[in-house]
Amino acid sequence: MPFGVIGALLFLNVYAPQSLLPVLAREFGVSSAQVGTVIGSTTLAMALFAPFAGLIADALGRRRVTLGAFALLLLPSLLATQAQTLSALNLARFAQGLLIPLVMVAVSAYLAEEAPPARFAQLLTAYVTGTIVGGFAGRLLSGVAEHAGNWHLAFWLLLLTNLLGVGAALVGMPREKHFIPQRRPREAGRILVNHLRNPALLLTCAVGFLILFVLVSVFNTVTLRLAAPPYSLGSGPIGLIFAVYLLGAVVTPVTAPALARRGPLWALQAAVLTSLAGLCLTLLTSLPLLIAGLAVAACGVFLAQAAALSAVQSSIQGGRSLANGLYNFAYYGGASVASVLAGAAYDWRGWNAVAALCMVAMLGAGWVGQRGWRNSAA
Repeated sequence: MPFGVIGALLFLNVYAPQSLLPVLAREFGVSSAQVGTVIGSTTLAMALFAPFAGLIADALGRRRVTLGAFALLLLPSLLATQAQTLSALNLARFAQGLLIPLVMVAVSAYLAEEAPPARFAQLLTAYVTGTIVGGFAGRLLSGVAEHAGNWHLAFWLLLLTNLLGVGAALVGMPREKHFIPQRRPREAGRILVNHLRNPALLLTCAVGFLILFVLVSVFNTVTLRLAAPPYSLGSGPIGLIFAVYLLGAVVTPVTAPALARRGPLWALQAAVLTSLAGLCLTLLTSLPLLIAGLAVAACGVFLAQAAALSAVQSSIQGGRSLANGLYNFAYYGGASVASVLAGAAYDWRGWNAVAALCMVAMLGAGWVGQRGWRNSAA
């Protein structure tokens, strides 16, 4: 499906360097906390720009913004291929992060306005599934590229996939028939103030922050653990281990009926218990059990994310684009903090410190959700 392809090509950009972190740490001679900024620079830019992306898409048009963002993504990809320092690479990655939310917001709004009602859920699910596949494929392609040559090749591949993104948007997004430009900053400001006075929405944003904090903490630092003895895995095998990420494409639709029936609080509680069980498994040395733990922990995070997205919609009456922008600000903000804090924890006491940090964060998400989502319980 075109929208699944667009989602996959977009999210190739977000976490692609994650499987390269051990290589980049060695090449640039930096600590785990410093090399984590390769991911954090992108998610920080995504967090900062997410609230404004909806305003731009509302003013200029969904198709135009999607095409323009994919075309502009070619430039930071090209800059990354030439990066010789960590600062130069982070600058290119930050620029990528400013452009990615434009496509995220524009595609969702395009489907809401242009898709036939009978096909909306199907097309949106295809897009979300595509983003999950893209998150895995980016990590895999980068690992394989480094294994075959050098890490710069990974960003040449991203340049190519963003060019394909332009083509996918041209083919898969016909010109809008129902788009009406909205250029009323005062109205947007009023809606934003109302959202910032909504405790349920703000608590849901806090849950989102903690959810992605856990996911990025785990997958940033597990690459460093797997590259070190006793595993000593290269970038290619590490990239393959990210296949556990694909479970999100299964967990999200499978748990949707239970989420709809029992509510987001129940789903969050189940997610916390699932992630805690997975994190406990990762404390073991056995590689198969470690991978199983990663898979179980990831399933819990994906279930928590589905619960949080549901809670966002139930906590508001209007201004949904801005509400989604605020949630994404918190969500990707969690990733930015995790990129540095988890690396510092790993440098301090290794994987056990990272696992403990993630357990505390998941328990915190459950506690915050309990406070904010009581009225959503079935």
